[in-house]
Amino acid sequence: MAVAGCTKCIKYMLFFFNFIFWLAGGVILGVALWLRHDSQTSNLLILQFEGHQAPGTFYISVYILIAVGAVMMFVGFLGCYGAIQESQCLLGTFFFFLVLLFACEVAAGIWGFMNRDTISKELITFYDSAYIKAVDVSGSPSKDAAIKVLEVFHTTLDCCGKGDDSPLFTQVTSSLCPKKTVEDFLKSQSCHDKLIELFSEKLYLIGLAALVVAVIMIFEMIFTMVLCCGIRNSPVY
Repeated sequence: MAVAGCTKCIKYMLFFFNFIFWLAGGVILGVALWLRHDSQTSNLLILQFEGHQAPGTFYISVYILIAVGAVMMFVGFLGCYGAIQESQCLLGTFFFFLVLLFACEVAAGIWGFMNRDTISKELITFYDSAYIKAVDVSGSPSKDAAIKVLEVFHTTLDCCGKGDDSPLFTQVTSSLCPKKTVEDFLKSQSCHDKLIELFSEKLYLIGLAALVVAVIMIFEMIFTMVLCCGIRNSPVY
């Protein structure tokens, strides 16, 4: 009786954690879709200059997050059903998917940590390449396209220049940053700093979501193993 009662208790606890896991999957999926269609990042990452697309490394992490959210919802449903049915087969399948998801999350976390500065650096390089052409006094063929690229950066991020701007850039500020006066330009934050700040915030949000999911996964794996052992040792089965 004590074993059966303990099994029932663990079953409902596992169901509760699985329901939280399913909800977390939905939240992560929603956050990932928001990050994918966020106007700031979308406006910057769709830019093209001299036949090159703006670096889209950021979208790799977003697509991984979308896949994780969708799989979490499926696995959460599987875990809820397996817990209610007290099925060792379903719980075993659920445990396998949990371990697989956890391994993928650890791998994605390591990749994200190693490439945490890559996204902003790639876009800063892209910005600088357009910046050089935009202030070119020789009138290169791509100057107009470069000015348009800079205008998108300046409008989207509410910035102007890269922080160590030459006197030449200061002279053309009115055309490259039409919404800012010279005084505003001197007070405004550089686009380099704005890009680092923008993607640091996004990656921090992704990292926080991954940490919450990892904690839930650990509890679920523990409860799944305990429930399977309880079902196996229960005289009912």
